[in-house]
Amino acid sequence: MVASISPTQLVDVLSSPNAQLIDVRDYDEWADGHLEGARSVPLDILRADPERELSRDGALVFVCAKGTRSLTAAKLAERFGYQQIYNVAGGTAACARAGFALVAARAAA
Repeated sequence: MVASISPTQLVDVLSSPNAQLIDVRDYDEWADGHLEGARSVPLDILRADPERELSRDGALVFVCAKGTRSLTAAKLAERFGYQQIYNVAGGTAACARAGFALVAARAAA
């Protein structure tokens, strides 16, 4: 089952052993600003080969801009039999509003 979590619950979920934060936005979106520790796996790449992109060791926490694409990714993981699946409600936008710093992977032009 996919659990929806708030940005404030995210800290607790990520403190569990082997938890993975997976950002399913396109690379350009991720590079412009993402949550610290997030791994970029765009939704199209995840759809192509979820077994290659995901680990069965620990919780999978999906995030996107607003929570829609990450919910799609979470449901995909659920269909493939993964356990401990979370979707960050409101995505990185909600996390930024909650005070989370976003890390840019590239310098602004």
